[in-house]
Amino acid sequence: MKFLLVAIGGAAGSLLRFIAATAIMNRYAGAFPLGTFLINVTGSFIIGFLLTVIETRAGLSPHWKPLLIIGFLGGYTTFSSFEWETLSLIRQDAFWVAVGYLMASVFCGFTAVWLGALLARR
Repeated sequence: MKFLLVAIGGAAGSLLRFIAATAIMNRYAGAFPLGTFLINVTGSFIIGFLLTVIETRAGLSPHWKPLLIIGFLGGYTTFSSFEWETLSLIRQDAFWVAVGYLMASVFCGFTAVWLGALLARR
């Protein structure tokens, strides 16, 4: 059952990531990888929120974690894409764009996961 939940969640997360990134990048022409950045930040917020809810609320089904955290967020977030895009920016001699992207992604991602956890505790 857990394998099926991970597969369903992963398919949904991957599809949403593709749709969101495509929509963002069709409207944004800058060098900064905004689609991946926004997906990583929103994924950080969602994991902070959901894991806090799952871990602090009694009576929730154990199936939520494989479906939403491992499956959906595993498919939705794009950390490996983030790493590749950072390297690509450096290779394109856009070192400071790469540094800004790296720092903004880590800071905003951490802030989003913290805010998600904070909101879930209310």
